Amino acid sequence: MRCGSRADRGSATAEIAVALPSLLVVLGVALAAVQAAAAHLACVDAARVGARALARGEPDSAVLSLIERVAPEQAEAELSEDEGLARVVVSSPVELGPGIAAPYRVAGEAAVPVEPDR
Repeated sequence: MRCGSRADRGSATAEIAVALPSLLVVLGVALAAVQAAAAHLACVDAARVGARALARGEPDSAVLSLIERVAPEQAEAELSEDEGLARVVVSSPVELGPGIAAPYRVAGEAAVPVEPDR
């Protein structure tokens, strides 16, 4: 015994064909959000590592080398010391895939008191 009429045949296929592109867009946005969060955490970690090294009195080249190990691939770092604090800001574009960069950047910042006896 069949419940549906002939007019309903194929409606599930049509509904899936309409809904599938929007599901793919939602999935893409979710994956981009995960990538952005991962890049942000890497920038924050790199800024912390750099700020600690700068506060200890490491040379700028050594600090940048440490930041480079932790930060995302295309990250940029800014080092400064003012008012007894070593400050590091690390920013990076968000990579959505190999060679695909999002149109926005994430950044992490850290400030550590400068060691008094350096």
